[in-house]
Amino acid sequence: MKSIYVAGALLAALAATSGFADTPGNMKGAAAPAAAGAGGAELYAHICQGCHMPQAQGGVGAGKYPALAANPALKSAEYVAVTVLLGRRAMPALGKPFDPSVNFGEVHISDADIAEVVNFVRSHFGNQYTDKITTAKIESLPHPIN
Repeated sequence: MKSIYVAGALLAALAATSGFADTPGNMKGAAAPAAAGAGGAELYAHICQGCHMPQAQGGVGAGKYPALAANPALKSAEYVAVTVLLGRRAMPALGKPFDPSVNFGEVHISDADIAEVVNFVRSHFGNQYTDKITTAKIESLPHPIN
């Protein structure tokens, strides 16, 4: 009898969070809908700012998320792109091809969108790196395997 209540509570929790994946900052469980041709600012708002905060000041809470604002580590566009592609520490890899049967609950964005968001972050929030990374360069970098 106890297991019925636990199962019911789990189903209620799942039902309460359905649709939550479509809210900005919580693009889990699908390829990010904002990603299709979105600019870097929109991608940052939908995917990155949930951890790195709206002004890229970083955050501390359930984890520690580095500030991207005025960050000298962003000097290398390739470093930033590989971090987005492969993940780093607690940051998930966003460069996997999207396959809902394999990657349930993960966020994936295209190489073109990775270039957009990398170029955006490197030229905003007090960062003044004006050299741009291209989609072709992103395609040539290591990608995670499903």
